[in-house]
Amino acid sequence: MGKFMGPNFLLKSEVAIKLFNDFVRDMPIIDYHCHLSPKEIYENKKFKNISEAWLYGDHYKWRVMRANGVQEEYVTGDASDYDKFLAWARTIPMTIGNPLYNWTHLELQRFFGIEEILNEKSAPEIWNRVNAQLNSEGFGARDLIEKSNVKVVCTTDDPVDSLEYHLLLKESDFPVSVLPGFRPDKGLEINRDGYLEWVEKLEIASGQSINNYNEFLIALESRVRYFHYLGGRVSDHAIDSMVYLDTTMEEAASIFAKRLAGNQISMEEEKKYKTFTLTYLGGLYAELNWAMQFHINALRNNNTKMFEVLGPDTGYDAMNDQEIAKPLCQLLDALNRENKLPKTILYSLNPKDNYVIASLINSFQDGMTPGKIQFGTAWWFNDTKDGMLDQMKALSNVGLFSRFIGMLTDSRSFLSYTRHEYFRRIVCNLIGEWVENGEVPYDLELLGSIGQGIAYNNAKEYFQF
Repeated sequence: MGKFMGPNFLLKSEVAIKLFNDFVRDMPIIDYHCHLSPKEIYENKKFKNISEAWLYGDHYKWRVMRANGVQEEYVTGDASDYDKFLAWARTIPMTIGNPLYNWTHLELQRFFGIEEILNEKSAPEIWNRVNAQLNSEGFGARDLIEKSNVKVVCTTDDPVDSLEYHLLLKESDFPVSVLPGFRPDKGLEINRDGYLEWVEKLEIASGQSINNYNEFLIALESRVRYFHYLGGRVSDHAIDSMVYLDTTMEEAASIFAKRLAGNQISMEEEKKYKTFTLTYLGGLYAELNWAMQFHINALRNNNTKMFEVLGPDTGYDAMNDQEIAKPLCQLLDALNRENKLPKTILYSLNPKDNYVIASLINSFQDGMTPGKIQFGTAWWFNDTKDGMLDQMKALSNVGLFSRFIGMLTDSRSFLSYTRHEYFRRIVCNLIGEWVENGEVPYDLELLGSIGQGIAYNNAKEYFQF
């Protein structure tokens, strides 16, 4: 019986242990999609206690706390931070089998040197020990990023955001590149409440009058180019339902004018608007050598009662099961026909789509850019041990596992970088399993190179940071 989360945690063979320790463990991190606050990074935010660092904004934890019968007062409500921490400490023993159990203890071990198991009994001492460190030097937001050996952070930013903190960080002496990620979802959801107000904000941010669709596209382009000036090289799109419907500039312009006049538009019109706008943006990304990311098949804000109280991103989302193969293929093909298909990373929240994406990406590789079209890492409900393995096995079975650009945090927490270690251990164990089974040779130079590529080098080459 091995020690709980000891040195060989998740590593089941000598090959896996050697790959992890000699090649992968100390590789830097490129976090090419996250939800960290650039303001908090610039200000090197200090956390007054572990609840602020751990529980504020973490809907992963909120979901399981509710499932454990914790009242909302102790989740997102007015209870004290200590009482919220105690509620989490009572919940954590119940999360055995959920990656949160391992992630929680990895964070305690790696950032705070705490080997004790978190539970209701140990909670008071752990609260005091962690908080003493958080209130000392070297535990601000920047410090935690540097301690994690992060080289690049790509945040998630609306086109209308000022990016003032990215500009300040660009001009600062912080050695980590903090780059904006272009997230134009509100400009695509033409039927959603707030769309017209968002267009007005885009006018202000771009300094461009928007009286028609052409001016709208010009305003979007100006923001893309400003993101590029600040080092942005990635876009991200939350596409809950994949759409494609052939249309023209004239049709899209008519649909935009109808909405600008305050009218609702049909589902068919919405699909046409989204199709044209996405293909326009895709061509712009290709011109600038950006990577375009699609996060597909999330079913969001399912609990209307709680949405009205707490708003979005509060733990009431799930997997969607919309079909994605045909519309996704049509969109990529439309861009490819015009030689405007950018580097693209595709994620689905539903693992039923693993082989759809793993097989589809190779229809659009260009024979020049290694891994140009990527099957993105297991995302959200899939970034579990089994989810990661399922994603990587699908990719390796029908594509090139060795060209995979690896892990991202998709997190709002500065303590989440231990998830890269979790992922890397799983990668090394998978390769080690293949060696132990006699499926691949014990060639440490080759295997170590593949492990290092997936950990860091492939992403560095892919994004050209």
